[in-house]
Amino acid sequence: MNQPYKDTPFDLTDRVVLISGAAGLLGKEFALAAASAGAHLVLGDLKRDDLESLKSEIASVYPNTKTWIQVLDVTDTDSCRSIVQLCEIRFNRIDAVIHSAAIDPKFERGSDTTSFSKFTKFPKELWQSSLDVNLTGAFLFTQAACEVMEKSGKGSIIFLGSNYGLVGPDQRIYKKAGQENQTYKPAVYSVCKAGLLGLTKFLAAYYMNTAIRVNLLTPSGVWNQHDDEFIKNYSSRTILGRMSEKNEYRGAAIFLASDASSYMTGANLVMDGGWTAL
Repeated sequence: MNQPYKDTPFDLTDRVVLISGAAGLLGKEFALAAASAGAHLVLGDLKRDDLESLKSEIASVYPNTKTWIQVLDVTDTDSCRSIVQLCEIRFNRIDAVIHSAAIDPKFERGSDTTSFSKFTKFPKELWQSSLDVNLTGAFLFTQAACEVMEKSGKGSIIFLGSNYGLVGPDQRIYKKAGQENQTYKPAVYSVCKAGLLGLTKFLAAYYMNTAIRVNLLTPSGVWNQHDDEFIKNYSSRTILGRMSEKNEYRGAAIFLASDASSYMTGANLVMDGGWTAL
């Protein structure tokens, strides 16, 4: 297949892109985006079967892409170091990291929202598990990857934020007509996403005077089998009047991973349909 970004600032030909949470809703999109720009991939996720399926999909569309997969638990230091070592063994470098692994309280059809009824009743174990994956996991995964990037003194690190890391959740959109116990977006989600913005700025400043760049990509609600009431409520809060589609973040991932964003670090690229502009 032709590479539409060949010989442009967005070209990722033969660059090595490491992605956590690669089998997730957006992780898959980031992998396909990087492959479309010519990158080689190292993909990590807890779900091996989903990784195998994604590898096959990439091979069918982008046959020249080298793709390596490995089970990854971002809360485990050895697991993070192991997938980074795979990058070194196979490619001897890491050019870009996209950290997409996360726990996100879901509100799609069939989601269990029984724990999301009251702030005062939110379980400590759910708070802690989110912190472990979303913040500590980001720390451990990036810490391991940076050991490789430091050897070359260059690379791009991309964290995944949320509009709820910038403003408080509008709890009105989660209410269900006629439902006695109303649900809400848990506090821990906002805390984690705000924390990633802080980590982004810390690392960008830490790697001053190098070519290691660190940025945050901030999406908002991505349509994924939500019910009509939720879609209507959510869409009414955006300037564009709709939820986002998962493939709409592909261009941003290529931009941040490539030389097209070479003068950008410590920044937050907001793609939220205008949510935070209101």
